[in-house]
Amino acid sequence: MIIKTVGLDEIQFVPADPGELTDSIRTRGIAIPVQVNRTDAGYICIDGARRLSACRILVQENEKYGRIPVCIRNDYSKAGSGFWGNTQNHH
Repeated sequence: MIIKTVGLDEIQFVPADPGELTDSIRTRGIAIPVQVNRTDAGYICIDGARRLSACRILVQENEKYGRIPVCIRNDYSKAGSGFWGNTQNHH
């Protein structure tokens, strides 16, 4: 898994009623990254459609809400022994 910030317009999601999340995100920001899978066309939301919907509203007030922290669930590009500092398997 990789955590990074991506553009709101790069994430495909089904809009949902954000409820009180809009005010919460305006005050505190996004505390928990949205869960996504990477595709050739961008990202698909797995969990966090309400947060994304709130940001879609908030971006009209401030463009900073146009960049969202995400956790890319299907990206293991940094996995393996090299990621942990070992370049060789010593087993």
